[in-house]
Amino acid sequence: MENDEVDTLELAKRIVLTMLAPVVMDDRQPTASEVTNAANLVAGMLLGQGQQVDPTQLAKAVEADTAVFQEVSVGLSNDAEHEPWISQARAERSWDFWERYRRYTEDVIDLPRRVVRRLDRTTDEILGQIEDPRRPGQWRRAGLVIGQVQSGKTGQYIGLAAKAVDAGYGLIVILAGIHNDLRSQTQLRVDEGLLGFDTQYQRRMKEAGTKARFIGVGRLERSKRLDIASPTNSSETGDFGKKSAETVNFPLGKFPVVLVVKKHWKILEYVKTWVGEFSGVETGSGEKRVPNVPLLVIDDEADNASINTEQDPEADPTRTNGAIRSLMNTFHKAAYIGYTATPYANIYIDPTTSHSDFGADLFPESFIRTLPSPSNYFGPERVFGLQNENKEDWEVDPLPVVRHVFDSDQWAPPKHKSSFRPVEPLPGSLQRAIESFVLSCAARRFRGQSKVHNSMLIHVTRFTDVQEVVRDQVEDFVSLLADNLGDRYGKSADAMEQLNRLWKEDFVPTTNFFSDSEAPRITWEQVKEHILPSIRKIEVKTINGTSRDVLDYYDNRKTGLSVIAVGGQKLSRGLTLEGLTVSYYLRTSSTYDTLLQMGRWFGYRPKHEDLCRLYTSPELQAAYVEVTSATDELRKEIEEMAALGLTPKEFGLKVRTSSLGLAITAPNKMRSGTRVRISYSGEGPETTVFDLSPKVLLNNFEALTRFAERLDSTSVRDTTKKRAGVVWKGAKPAEITRFLNDYITANAAFRVRPGYIAKYIERCAEVGELQSWTVYLVGKTNPANEDVIANQKIGRVTRNKRGDDKICILRRVVSPADEQTGLYDHQIKAAQNQAAEEAKKNGKKKLPSRPPGVYLRKQRKASEALLLIYLVDHTKENGAYTSEPIIGFQVSFPESDVFEQTEYVVNSIWRGEDTEAGYGDVDGEDDL
Repeated sequence: MENDEVDTLELAKRIVLTMLAPVVMDDRQPTASEVTNAANLVAGMLLGQGQQVDPTQLAKAVEADTAVFQEVSVGLSNDAEHEPWISQARAERSWDFWERYRRYTEDVIDLPRRVVRRLDRTTDEILGQIEDPRRPGQWRRAGLVIGQVQSGKTGQYIGLAAKAVDAGYGLIVILAGIHNDLRSQTQLRVDEGLLGFDTQYQRRMKEAGTKARFIGVGRLERSKRLDIASPTNSSETGDFGKKSAETVNFPLGKFPVVLVVKKHWKILEYVKTWVGEFSGVETGSGEKRVPNVPLLVIDDEADNASINTEQDPEADPTRTNGAIRSLMNTFHKAAYIGYTATPYANIYIDPTTSHSDFGADLFPESFIRTLPSPSNYFGPERVFGLQNENKEDWEVDPLPVVRHVFDSDQWAPPKHKSSFRPVEPLPGSLQRAIESFVLSCAARRFRGQSKVHNSMLIHVTRFTDVQEVVRDQVEDFVSLLADNLGDRYGKSADAMEQLNRLWKEDFVPTTNFFSDSEAPRITWEQVKEHILPSIRKIEVKTINGTSRDVLDYYDNRKTGLSVIAVGGQKLSRGLTLEGLTVSYYLRTSSTYDTLLQMGRWFGYRPKHEDLCRLYTSPELQAAYVEVTSATDELRKEIEEMAALGLTPKEFGLKVRTSSLGLAITAPNKMRSGTRVRISYSGEGPETTVFDLSPKVLLNNFEALTRFAERLDSTSVRDTTKKRAGVVWKGAKPAEITRFLNDYITANAAFRVRPGYIAKYIERCAEVGELQSWTVYLVGKTNPANEDVIANQKIGRVTRNKRGDDKICILRRVVSPADEQTGLYDHQIKAAQNQAAEEAKKNGKKKLPSRPPGVYLRKQRKASEALLLIYLVDHTKENGAYTSEPIIGFQVSFPESDVFEQTEYVVNSIWRGEDTEAGYGDVDGEDDL
């Protein structure tokens, strides 16, 4: 495809998208007829100007762009002492930096318009969660934004920074990783998207001089020259240092200032010294503080280096963590927003931690928000798939892009020392991966992507000396392949035939899996002519701390860089490999977060998803499947808790542990994490914490009334024994889950979540378990108060209670004898014998007078279960009874033959340690 044809098609597509802008503004995908009519009109218009474009091809290009969508972001928030402001500010303030960035994302980066609309909305939502920079007084806000690996978090927080500057934040400090190359890469993105000038040539937009060089947003037509400055620059040595702290004299507050710095305590101390000396005011303690310049700290990769790993919570924090907190304390008005794709370490920060000198830790007490990725994101769920919990089916089918490596152990064993040297030749799998990279470059050239970046990742070792050997071997192989294809040794036909076989066996069936709009079809004859120029363009580089090689994408932006990057640690977090198509990855990792961060192959692959390949071991693929599933579960849990309106400090987080021996994160980042085993198999979840708001009490009472009426019509009342309540037998699982889903529990009742219980029942019912239920609505004889339910008077039970007028806390709601309901005498006796044997085994002299619930539940068949429901009396402070009782319940689950316990690591909030309320089950029972 000729480049001028591509340029005409791109021009036509932009015109059509502009015509369809009103539809996109409504967050709606244009209909096929709307796209076709607009494409025909634009094609005719261009034809009249002597430019030809196929209207059908144009319509397909537009449909591919407008079909991309992005779900809304959700999150938890704490609005205590927070004043809403963003809606009013949107109407009253100028948003020049944001409008300039929006135009840049649409017209230059070419993001789909619906994605830009979502970016506008999510940045508004996040900005609105921190404080209005014009708000007087002292304030502090701290939040966390959870994205996906390589999903566009940098572009997102640049958009946020643009709006923050427009709103009035005077200083933006972006913490960009721990390596110079990542900091440099981030600074360049900030230069292009926010500043508008090349910081290697100037430090302020309005700085006079002939060296001024505008880039990115600064080069847009009709772009305003918005005054903004940056003491840091995009060179490898452009970080903020001691010299900068002594010489930079920007007057904070006169115009916005942006710093992009490495996450290192010394650099942060230089920043603190600088702002204190040039803009600080003496306080009574001798410290200088900045009273009137609002600070926004954006912490990229917030789980890396920012976490306080000091084991003693009373001790001084680790240096980088302390330096971030100290910088925040220097400002009267400060906001901190962490961005990460792997938030495991962040959720284990103890929210109660504070220090007399450093202040509160970086727990996101103000908000936690998830960022769904656009539908065209090439991410873990699509690459590796998502399995159902029974691991028999796939919720999301994996893409056919993973290729297993079985022949690398001799060449690069999973465990080796720095003195190890890979022997030649390269394993066949790596040779095939390199050949695949050559073919992907050639195919992209045919598709009109001849001046784009193409990258291949080889990550097999963390040792730099070993990486150098690998680089030399790979370069030798690429050179030999290029010589053979160039017929230097008369081997062109054989080399080309080998690539032809790879194309037909691998690329053709994979491309056929994708739709035409995602992956335009290519024949071998079409790709063949582009192979030789593609391989001649490839460079092989080592990217590590000792190598002088750099990924100079910016310097090659006009022609495109084709590179095979051999590396390790520097390629494992934050750094983007532009145009990455083929990855050869064998580096093992012992933690979830490191494993995900090493996945540099995630991102966006417009019109070349079918050309992407990941060569890795089956063991690593299994690990990624497991980590993907656990991370997806965490995101869904955040979304569920957001729907309940919880604050971050009320939200108990848990992360499923690995069956493959992986840790969630480094042990020193999990100081407040606790391992627990969670399952309802053989368990008796019981409500003990209750919301006393009239709305909740009424909802639960009405839910019970409807439930009892349904049971009366679908189940059988048991009248064989005289009871103070009602017993139904043969209730169906769907009725039980309906009641549980209607029931509202207290936000603080982390241990008993009816929605989770209902999901467990549904899963068991799908495999034939929990089919028949006994429901016992427990009453009390001679009650002080009673209610009529299912045409029978049910006496309210009384329990010893703690709490206040908002929350009620019980030690137990169930009377242990009630859990015998539905069991035969011989089952009860068997449970009693088991309990006695266990007591004797443990050396206890006093045997239990009746079998505890754990032994009773062992006697139930997997197909049968018991639901106990109690109407608990409650009096107000004035001694009057509430109109509705507290509705409590316990579910007595049998042991499942299918679903075993799952281990999680939970944070302190999940355990309820921050409340002293004793939420959760407590051994023993109240006086009944």
